[in-house]
Amino acid sequence: MVQSADKIKDHLPLFKEAEYQDMFARKRAEFENCHSDERIAEVAEWTKSWDYREKNLAREALVVNPQKACQPLGALFCAAGFDGTLGYVHGSQGCAAYFRSHLSRHFKEASSVVSDSMTEDAAVFGGLNNMIEGLANAYTLYKPKMIAVCTTCMAEVIGDDLQAFISNAKQKGSVPADFKVPYAHTPSFVGSHTTGYDNMMKGILQAFWEGQERVAGESVNIIPGFDGYSVANVRELKRIIKLMDANATILSDTSDVYDTPADGEFRMYAGGTTHEDTLAALNAKATISLSEGCTAQTLKYIEEKGQETVAFTYPMGLGATDDFLMALSRLTGKPIPTELEMERGRVVDAIADSMAWLHGKKFAVYGDPDFTLAMVRFLMELGAEPTHVLATNGGKKWEADMTALLATSPFGAESQVWAGRDLWHLRSILATEPADFLIGNSYGKYIEKDLGIPLIRLTFPIFDRHHHHRFPTMFYQGALRVLVSILDKIFDTMDASSDISFDLTR
Repeated sequence: MVQSADKIKDHLPLFKEAEYQDMFARKRAEFENCHSDERIAEVAEWTKSWDYREKNLAREALVVNPQKACQPLGALFCAAGFDGTLGYVHGSQGCAAYFRSHLSRHFKEASSVVSDSMTEDAAVFGGLNNMIEGLANAYTLYKPKMIAVCTTCMAEVIGDDLQAFISNAKQKGSVPADFKVPYAHTPSFVGSHTTGYDNMMKGILQAFWEGQERVAGESVNIIPGFDGYSVANVRELKRIIKLMDANATILSDTSDVYDTPADGEFRMYAGGTTHEDTLAALNAKATISLSEGCTAQTLKYIEEKGQETVAFTYPMGLGATDDFLMALSRLTGKPIPTELEMERGRVVDAIADSMAWLHGKKFAVYGDPDFTLAMVRFLMELGAEPTHVLATNGGKKWEADMTALLATSPFGAESQVWAGRDLWHLRSILATEPADFLIGNSYGKYIEKDLGIPLIRLTFPIFDRHHHHRFPTMFYQGALRVLVSILDKIFDTMDASSDISFDLTR
């Protein structure tokens, strides 16, 4: 053997050893019944043609690598941002494991979620007994301050009624009668993780606000939305609030629960919006959403309670941050401090320093609707051209909003908008109409390897790189970070591909 207990190799060099290469070759020859290498290469090349692209874009009955996740993922992420809250999946254990692993692989943190493990009998007779036992066990074992329940496909297909089930469970003594158990119906076969976030946020606010009388005050609520960079972005938001001396409450603060220290203490619940602040948020003057696509139903509910609402689409870059700060200043009556004006000036200076390297570069962008709107706006501020923009969970509204945004700049004149498409569609699009760079998440690495288009990882999920979420992408500080990420990839690509312009100074 090429390794032993005294000589252990990592899998990368290990699988390149002759012993493993021979084993792979024999497996391929004797068991896989493959076509010839020439035939495989021929078909692979054809899949990059216009002929295949037309067939691929006409596809209706199959989805390949969609850039969205299930509703419960967003619901559980939202719930984790409230103090002492345990996410609870009414459905199968496998579904809960998927949601936990998806969050843990991105944030490199434990993601505490429980399930009432519905199986075949529950699929036939309903999951009431699972709920009764599950809530009792979760309350007793993990001692949460609140349990937030969402559903999977199984529970939704058979029509389980969460309100009735939770009421019955309380009558059976699973949890105290006054214990908060907000819930959201989150069928995975419609919507996406952004829909799930919206449903859970509305459910939690209803659990605290229903039956309460609103006494209008002067504070402001801010809802961050589903954001893979929430650890750093929420902390940056808190810093801005403090600099402005604004009276603001962040609803669903996930900045601590997904970034706990390694000091010998396990924190199942860390930070989060307190119950007192959540209740008091009813009396706020207004609510600001940083993610319109994650809060459509929530904002309607808040408006019904008498508050003004303002929605943004991920305040990244100069213009988007300007808009947010102006709104926050107007609603709180607090001026924008000199420190933030200085930060803005530094971003402008950084863009001016690098404009020559960004101008005319073509980018393909994919991700959630709000992220793509923000990224495209910032790219056009930089003088770059977003030639292809794709959102699997983008609908007609997103398509119209994106088209209108692109029309505001000459850098968007040749852009194409792809609503409801997946990454296999994007592969065909880029094989026939290439871009210089690709902006998205880890799943784009297969396009990068296949087509040679460099990938810049700037949105959820990022599984194959570490600690990106610890640095902001929102506001002025986030704009600098995103700018540097783009420039580093541009310069690395130039250095790797040219002997003529291998310059020490750029």
